Amino acid sequence: MPMPGRNLRGRNSHSLLARYSQTLGEMMLRKHTEKAIRAARAEAELNSRSKSAFLGTMSHELRTPLNAIIGFSDLIRQPGTATAEQSAEYAQHIFTAGQRLLAMVCDVMDVSKLESGSLVLDLRPCPPGEILEAAASAMREAFVRKGQHFEVHAEPGLPLIQADPGRMKQLLVTLLSNAGKFTEAGGRIVLAAAPVPGGGVAVAVSDDGAGMTQEQIHMALTPFAQLQSHFIRSHEGAGLGLPLAAGLARLHGGSLRIDSRPGAGTMVVVTLPAGEGAA
Repeated sequence: MPMPGRNLRGRNSHSLLARYSQTLGEMMLRKHTEKAIRAARAEAELNSRSKSAFLGTMSHELRTPLNAIIGFSDLIRQPGTATAEQSAEYAQHIFTAGQRLLAMVCDVMDVSKLESGSLVLDLRPCPPGEILEAAASAMREAFVRKGQHFEVHAEPGLPLIQADPGRMKQLLVTLLSNAGKFTEAGGRIVLAAAPVPGGGVAVAVSDDGAGMTQEQIHMALTPFAQLQSHFIRSHEGAGLGLPLAAGLARLHGGSLRIDSRPGAGTMVVVTLPAGEGAA
């Protein structure tokens, strides 16, 4: 016959163990909850600081072309203050500043659409060579003005890709513009395309410019984050190009990868899926 005292001690031990386990579980849950709250608060503060820094940079980037537009317009509108030749030069400055302003506004709108999921592509099977040539044509003159060597290499027999031609040209022009911005005169910029195993095409933009650290690559791909080094901030731009390019690559069902080292240049590789009817 079991002894009552022993059963009572067993029940008490079981009850104490259950209460201990429950208390421990509650403590661990509280700890994890507090960690999650702290992490969410830190992320919110970081996003707030990043957006504040972005807005500060944007205010500067918007004021610069606006000041040029207002200043040169004022010179033209005052009778007798400028010759016909000077007026034409001032009009060109206004046109250039207006284009720069429009490009920044369009980038902000596109990044906003990407983040909200409202950017829609007009996908169709496209010859990648035609898209490469369209992007190259848009940038050749800028590279020539800066004294940079520009090459385009597309392997023969590339399969069709599933793409929005206008958006793909925008993506490649963004990457080429970045390469030109951070490559000195006399530097080399290459736009190349090759098929990938299993179908699809890899398009690469490479340069022998300044290069980036892994931390800078991470920041460059983060919307509203700015590369704060003197070298980067000495160049115009709101810092939305790479996040926009990466977002467009993902929207195409592809990917964007950056390989770079300080002083050793940068290579950005965009991999895109094959289009319908591709061989």
